[in-house]
Amino acid sequence: MNSDIPVSDTPVPDTPAPDTPVSDTPAPNTAAPDTPSEAAISASDTPVPDALTPDTPAPDSPAPDPSELAAPNAPTDTIGSHPTPQPPQPEVTVPQVRLKGEDGRLLLLLPPESDLPSAMTWTELWLQLKNRLQAGERFWQLNSPVHLMARDRLLDARQLQDISEALAEAQLQLKRVYTSRRQTAVAAATVGLSVEQQSAITHLSQTEAAGQVLAEPLYIQTTVRSGIEIRHPGTVVVLGDVNPGSSIVADGDVLVWGALRGVVQAGASGNSRCMIMALRLDPTQIRIADFVARAPENPHSQYLPEVAYVASGGVRIAKASEFSKERLSP
Repeated sequence: MNSDIPVSDTPVPDTPAPDTPVSDTPAPNTAAPDTPSEAAISASDTPVPDALTPDTPAPDSPAPDPSELAAPNAPTDTIGSHPTPQPPQPEVTVPQVRLKGEDGRLLLLLPPESDLPSAMTWTELWLQLKNRLQAGERFWQLNSPVHLMARDRLLDARQLQDISEALAEAQLQLKRVYTSRRQTAVAAATVGLSVEQQSAITHLSQTEAAGQVLAEPLYIQTTVRSGIEIRHPGTVVVLGDVNPGSSIVADGDVLVWGALRGVVQAGASGNSRCMIMALRLDPTQIRIADFVARAPENPHSQYLPEVAYVASGGVRIAKASEFSKERLSP
């Protein structure tokens, strides 16, 4: 049985709904997916950038470190990320002309020809000498004699004359040339300079029984004037006169195709089997090894080619036409 529910006449007060804060954030678009919104339509009008290639950095990626970028011409290692180290290049030094004092002598040293660059000319070498002589520091006295150490440098008569004139401008005098080149020794004697040829060759087949190996003969086609001295580790052949006041010192023989009136020594290294020959033998003094002799006080009335040699413990002189090597001391 249903009972009736009494209805009250008193009105039920309205319960207010809680205040919902209003957010400034726009509500999400709940439009249907197939219904484009105005924002979507406006975005579709903006062109979409092309896809980036792998070699192009992304717009928002940091810029590459400049130190990691290789130089355009720098060699790079194909395996590692570091460049291949290159070996250091040696510095090319040009030998210089030098002047130095030694044992009371003033030496002019030319660099060996083997040490000079192939492109270096004689003019450049001569300009080095001029600049050295004109430099501010001068440790030598005026009119000092100069000894030229030419070594293996090949010099002709004109070049030696150029050196002599350059030294004369600096009030120096070129007196002697030391060289290992026979052509340079001949040129020095030709222009009237004292010369000493130094042997630069040693033969491996040399034995004690064979004695000292001599250098190639030195041929001089000029007159050896007073004040000139010639030294050579071999035989010296002079096609001219040897004047008084000059001297020739040879480790081998001395042959003069002319008048010999100066001082001559053969066998300077101690070989007493060396000889001295001349068309006219009238020396101031002759020496063979350790044996010394002077010219006779009474000159010959007639001069003939003669030979000086060592026999019986002294220096002997014989006519060239009558001489035989059997007379030499053993």
